[in-house]
Amino acid sequence: MFRFIPPDVENETFFSLGHSIAKNAARLGEKPAVVIEEREVSWHDFGAMVASVAGKLNAQGIGRGDIVATLSENSLENVVIYAAVVYAGACVAPLPISATAESLQRMMADSGAELLFASPAFMETAKGMGAPQVLDLSRLFDWAADAEPAEPADVVPDDLFDIIYSSGTTGLPKGIVHEHRFRSRQLARVIRFGLTEESRFIISTPVYSNTTLLGLVPTLIFGATLFVMPKFSTLKFLELSERHKLTHTVLVPVQYMRLLAEPTFGDHDLSSYVCKISTSAPLPRPTIEKAMAHWPGDLIEVYGMTEGGVSCSLNYRAFPDKWDTVGKPGEGVDIRIIDETGNQLPQGEFGELVGRGPSMMPGYHNLPEKTEELIWTSPEGQHFIRSGDMGRIDEDGFIHLTDRKKDMIISGGFNIYAADLEAVLMKHPDVTEAAVIAVPSEAWGETPLGFAVLGTGGDIGAEALRDWANERLGKTQRLSEVVILDEMPRSDIGKVLKKDLRAPYWPDR
Repeated sequence: MFRFIPPDVENETFFSLGHSIAKNAARLGEKPAVVIEEREVSWHDFGAMVASVAGKLNAQGIGRGDIVATLSENSLENVVIYAAVVYAGACVAPLPISATAESLQRMMADSGAELLFASPAFMETAKGMGAPQVLDLSRLFDWAADAEPAEPADVVPDDLFDIIYSSGTTGLPKGIVHEHRFRSRQLARVIRFGLTEESRFIISTPVYSNTTLLGLVPTLIFGATLFVMPKFSTLKFLELSERHKLTHTVLVPVQYMRLLAEPTFGDHDLSSYVCKISTSAPLPRPTIEKAMAHWPGDLIEVYGMTEGGVSCSLNYRAFPDKWDTVGKPGEGVDIRIIDETGNQLPQGEFGELVGRGPSMMPGYHNLPEKTEELIWTSPEGQHFIRSGDMGRIDEDGFIHLTDRKKDMIISGGFNIYAADLEAVLMKHPDVTEAAVIAVPSEAWGETPLGFAVLGTGGDIGAEALRDWANERLGKTQRLSEVVILDEMPRSDIGKVLKKDLRAPYWPDR
């Protein structure tokens, strides 16, 4: 089985989340570790919670090499179980609550998890997922009350840390595996964004998202204070930021757009902010301009893949003339451009981005053939990860994204694959052809729009077809609209021309 081997890092320090939590609990005492809603948990108490839950896991035979799954909205218990599984030496698989029940069943089976912790809101779904044992996450601390607190497991860089699943509708969702090395090296990246022990980092996206983990894991390792929003609200976010003098956050573009459009935005003191990270999709220029003018602190664009390899960042304040890029490759990251046949292209040429760097997943869980599809081998014999994104590298080394090779839609920070939605539309008996594209959305950045061609005698209406499909899709995948066509636009060789479908909605692309 192929395994991506990231390059070595000179004079590298390995950070263990489990050992870091234990040390922070012992030395930071009553300093706040996690704040959620009106509940503030000290480092002493957070460490005790994690150690007790890890002890219970160990007593149940869970340790190095084992996998524990979770299915929950953001909560204190969700943060504790995520940390405790890793503390116990096991691997955590936080499953996306936005996925369909069918997809969740496939993820559960693929993970091989021995335990599934679900919050009450998702308990019925969890019971149908085929897990060997389903536990109520809301009763986590009662469950662990009689446990002997554990010492953090001694792990090595190659031990598994977590598995992040895509939330596709068709086929087997891909489990992106991260080892302790991947998460440890991620810390070095966030340090460059001004993260210190005194930082106060707020997360408002789901714990199962790699966007969230970019802030969560380094904050816990560093001994800073983590603020968790169970559900994102512009007004609540601004109130928390002012009241607690928050210093860092990671948000997706649609959240920045909503915050800056909040009528009371200017009434809140945000001067404590050191750095705001934007990821998952490009920030629109008007949003950048508003944020730079009215929100203190650096604004950093982070472009990358959950799989790793391709990784860039852009400080908008430092490079005002590069706002149309996603920045430069991170430290130790090598990004190149290749053509359709895999030949490396010179600087300035347009093609697919491939990357190699310190943080690279070892591979997809149980999917060696999918892992091998990602490989691009350089003339020097090094293995790079294909991004599926199209772009070029300018004369200053900045990366310009110009298109997506994959038909991926980024809505509210979530990746939606057009093929998944098209497959659902094609299941309707009246539909003979289907295509899905991204169209602009003020609320979500992008939203899926479907096109369908009906067969002879097919008479379902556009709204009815949209509703039918949305009943079978995950919450983040739902179609905004369906357009009925007489025929699809096609190339000379019969390929559906999605660029023609996009043209009325993206005139500047």
